Amino acid sequence: MTTRFGVFVPQGWKMDLAQIADPIEQWEAMTAVAQRADEQSWDSIWLFDHFHTVPEPSDNTTFECWSATAALARDTKRVNIGQMVGCNGYRNPSLYAKIASTVDVASHGRLYAGIGAGWYEHEWKAYGYEWTEVPERMAAFREATEIIYKMWTEDKPVYNGKYYSIDAPINEPKGVRKPHPSFWIGGGGPKVTLKLVAQYADAANIGGGKPELFKEKADILRGHCQKLGRDYDEIIKSTNFNVFPIDKGDDPQKATEKAKGPIKRDHFDRDNIIGTEDEIADRVEAVLEAGADYVIFYVPGVAYDLDLLERVESIAKRFA
Repeated sequence: MTTRFGVFVPQGWKMDLAQIADPIEQWEAMTAVAQRADEQSWDSIWLFDHFHTVPEPSDNTTFECWSATAALARDTKRVNIGQMVGCNGYRNPSLYAKIASTVDVASHGRLYAGIGAGWYEHEWKAYGYEWTEVPERMAAFREATEIIYKMWTEDKPVYNGKYYSIDAPINEPKGVRKPHPSFWIGGGGPKVTLKLVAQYADAANIGGGKPELFKEKADILRGHCQKLGRDYDEIIKSTNFNVFPIDKGDDPQKATEKAKGPIKRDHFDRDNIIGTEDEIADRVEAVLEAGADYVIFYVPGVAYDLDLLERVESIAKRFA
């Protein structure tokens, strides 16, 4: 499978719009990155499905994921648009399926519909969603995934589960990408998430960008595919990196401090690469050798400096 690359747009969740005061200008900064990516060679742009900022909730802007997805679908022409990942707890799965079907049409089939179990406890409680322990949350996620798939592939499906039920809903149009909107499941849980990938997904997102961990999870996914009779090679295996390119000899601390719009150190607490293009490329190559075939970059500071996007694109082009 050919290696492809995506990039996150600055949505506010990681405080990446905080240096812009006006909300309209914040939105346009996000759109500018999406449109530049659309002009370049990127396969996709991505949004986070969150309501409050990290590492801690603040009063700073975080644009809602699905309404932003729909708007960016109309502001771009070529690039695919995904969520990494949609939080199952924030929308009833039948509504999620309907929203995704609509956005797939609005984007002319360019939707990468992401879903995951969710983890940001503060957000759930602040917005009035019931926060449950991991086993219950994963059980609900399992039911939701099946319902979403049914809504995209069956006419008037029926499902009666412990957490969700549907009674012959009409979902027309189901989308325009065939056989259904591209379905991306995020997470590396070996018993539930990766099995759901093998059963229903077009793509898996195994975050972290660490080769050893990626290979371990990919091997588990391969095992599920073998048991279910699914072709492992037809599933996209993606991972994420936070990257900030610097010149050879630059001090990483000073380089990020001088960047347009302060680069928060917490952007780089995990999955981080502050380095030259060669150094970033080496890390990407390592995870590709471990079995990844799709890489998604988060580039802090890109809202204030679009040239960063071009520098990171030059890294992706090495693997084209």
